[in-house]
Amino acid sequence: MWTVEAIFIGQISAAAFAGVGMAIQVLVVCMSVMLTFIVGASLIITRYIGAKDHWQANHILGQTFMIGALFAVLLALLWYFGSPGIFLLIREASGEARNAGITYLQTVALFAPLMITNFVALGVIRGSGDTVQSMLVNVGINTLNIILSPALIFGWFGLPRLEVFGAALALGISHSLGFIVTFFLLRSGKVTLFLSFKEITTPNWHSFKRLFNAGIPTTIEQLVWSFGLLIVSSYAAVIGVTVLAAHQVFLRIQALLSMVYFGFGIGAMTLMGRNLGAEERALAEKTAEMASWVVFVFVMVIVAMMIFASETMVSVFTDDPQVLRVGTTVVTLFALVQIPKAVDGVLMGNLRGAGDLKWLMWSTIAAVVVFEVVANWFVAFVFNLSLWGLWMVHICDETTRLVLNYWRYRGGKWKVIDL
Repeated sequence: MWTVEAIFIGQISAAAFAGVGMAIQVLVVCMSVMLTFIVGASLIITRYIGAKDHWQANHILGQTFMIGALFAVLLALLWYFGSPGIFLLIREASGEARNAGITYLQTVALFAPLMITNFVALGVIRGSGDTVQSMLVNVGINTLNIILSPALIFGWFGLPRLEVFGAALALGISHSLGFIVTFFLLRSGKVTLFLSFKEITTPNWHSFKRLFNAGIPTTIEQLVWSFGLLIVSSYAAVIGVTVLAAHQVFLRIQALLSMVYFGFGIGAMTLMGRNLGAEERALAEKTAEMASWVVFVFVMVIVAMMIFASETMVSVFTDDPQVLRVGTTVVTLFALVQIPKAVDGVLMGNLRGAGDLKWLMWSTIAAVVVFEVVANWFVAFVFNLSLWGLWMVHICDETTRLVLNYWRYRGGKWKVIDL
């Protein structure tokens, strides 16, 4: 949906497209904090489900829902009051991109408590294995969003033309309604888990500790990775708004593709957790390897399609000639990045499902510091390689992480980790 929304925003101006794109990256960075509870809960719950202990699984769900709602309020306050300072990173004379980013982020903040709590709840439903139900809720949310977004951005059906504010408003309304659906789904008994009012109003500090211990390594990993991408976007912003806009085009496409890899990774994580919870280590290993082969075949098809359609990829988002010129120089590089990124996404899902979280955390921190922060600074400001250099570093980063994670998986330590 963010990809479709980016296409709509691109019709307003390249500056608005760049500002909203950076706002979305801020949202992603901040919401990575919530992975502490989503991943921690999913890992613990899948083990309980594998062991047929549904009472403990429901207990962990309730505690996750409660603490997720509290953190959602804190993030909402951060987005609303911190946005003017965040967007000082964008250097431009007109201030259009900066204003667009602030408007988008502050408007989303008004809906953040329900939106983020729903994000957490759906993440746990998905992680427990009820992927069809979480898919249907998300399809409903995004269907409503895709109807409201152009209507409020461009002023269709007699509505006022609200542009960037309308895009954020559509996002907030659709996800808030999605929260209501998710809440009733968890109370209906139609999914594996059941949300108890007692569990969401009675704190259990031992359970909080388990959630933090299981989830914090993944949160740090994802937070550092998202922060690294934000740093790269700030480099692109310093180079110029045109480079930032072109960079945002590829990030929007990447976000769409990453959801596919994320789906395979979540499936691998869930199956790994259930199999290990049931003491089926041989089956866990067989399933993990099959998932990697499936995503490899899938991504090769995607890469071939992108290279074939390379000339039209950037033009879908904007018709600005300068952005098109800069963007077309890196299309092939962008396509090749998808191969190691997709396979590593599933490999990381397997390691995460087994509980090998500290390895993933430290390897990600090292990769972000070495490649995304340091190497990209050199290629951008010392060697002046602009957008091409940024994506060349990214493909080196993804390939290195794939090799290291495969080495870790083959070592077999994941088979004996206790959560």
